[in-house]
Amino acid sequence: MKAEQAMPSVIERQWPEAGATRVPYWAYSDQQVYQREMDVIFCGESWAYVGLGVEIPNPGDFKQVSIGDRPLVMCRDEDGTVHVFENRCAHRGVKFCREPWGNAKQFTCPYHLWRYDLKGNLRGLPFLNGVKQQGGMPDDFRREDHGLDELRVSARGGAIFATFSATAESFEDYLGSTFLALYDRMFDGRELTLLGYTKQLIPSNWKLMFENIKDPYHASLMHVFLVTFGLFRADQQSAIKMDETGRHGALISMRGEQKTTADNAEMKNLREDFKLNDPRLIDPVREYPGQETVVMQTLWPNLIVQQQSNTLAMRQLIPRGPEAFELAWTFFGYADDTEEMHLRRLRQANLMGPAGLVSVDDSEIMKLSQDGISPYPEVNGLLEMGGRDTQDTDHMVTEAAIRSFYDYYCRVMGF
Repeated sequence: MKAEQAMPSVIERQWPEAGATRVPYWAYSDQQVYQREMDVIFCGESWAYVGLGVEIPNPGDFKQVSIGDRPLVMCRDEDGTVHVFENRCAHRGVKFCREPWGNAKQFTCPYHLWRYDLKGNLRGLPFLNGVKQQGGMPDDFRREDHGLDELRVSARGGAIFATFSATAESFEDYLGSTFLALYDRMFDGRELTLLGYTKQLIPSNWKLMFENIKDPYHASLMHVFLVTFGLFRADQQSAIKMDETGRHGALISMRGEQKTTADNAEMKNLREDFKLNDPRLIDPVREYPGQETVVMQTLWPNLIVQQQSNTLAMRQLIPRGPEAFELAWTFFGYADDTEEMHLRRLRQANLMGPAGLVSVDDSEIMKLSQDGISPYPEVNGLLEMGGRDTQDTDHMVTEAAIRSFYDYYCRVMGF
């Protein structure tokens, strides 16, 4: 069953008249704004990532997951169907699942021992008929009316998405043709294999992380590792793509050389004298159609689908208030990978994660961004690199994908 959703919160803030070329700094710290984001973005008409099917491969397997700040449980029932439930008992709202993951035949609330099966149905409760003919539930109480609140679920290519909305479009229509093709490029029907997890708590607003991945401008200037070894740089063949709504984005690039030219002379972090003791760390092997060595997809509202060379990962954004979020990385490969490819993926995973040779820079800049933004809520950030439009480009010297994100964000939030 599904409980009635509360009315979305109302906020009194006004977005700057310049639209998506300006971002007010209050958007990164205002508690009312954050609450409305939870209501209308994460719990609204969105399909949000919750996990990979390989994380719960067997009947009875479960894992605690989140969408926004809402605690959920993802589980596989006896028939193999995946369910996502709100992690609260239908009786008094107690968080019934306490283990991070495991295998169970049923879920039992620790407070009053209400029991639910793997499909979310209420199967039993103590004192249903009272004790010594006293107490008990009313005669018209029906267990079938008091199951766990369940989200709609879509599983495609081994990844699992869920929505609180009963009216949201299908997951395939939600992605749209361009992003469905990019998604299916990685999730092409092959069985996935789980390589491992990392998780970090970053003291900044969740939108700053989405901005970061939609921002190819910074990558050619800040990341010594990317720039030096030609993994992602503005002088390389590249493209920026958005879907028709503007909510999803992709940064696409082909690897370049470790060489200073007139086109990259302003990239002061390009170090021609840097050498790797083990060049295999960044040695990509082609495994998909096309020449792209980097495809970074940002799928509204909470997912970054990462292909950097041969390291693959889902990066989930889990907001923890207006000025903090968890970044949860799930690294994966394919069940038919050779041992050599398996080791290659693990080796290249050192680029990413909390202490990754690339990603560690982003974690630091997230905090510095929040530190600079929070004291000045009435100041606006500027997004005009590459112009003021929100169109696809065949280069990465642009902030178009960030503008596209905020154009859609303002429509959903009602600004």
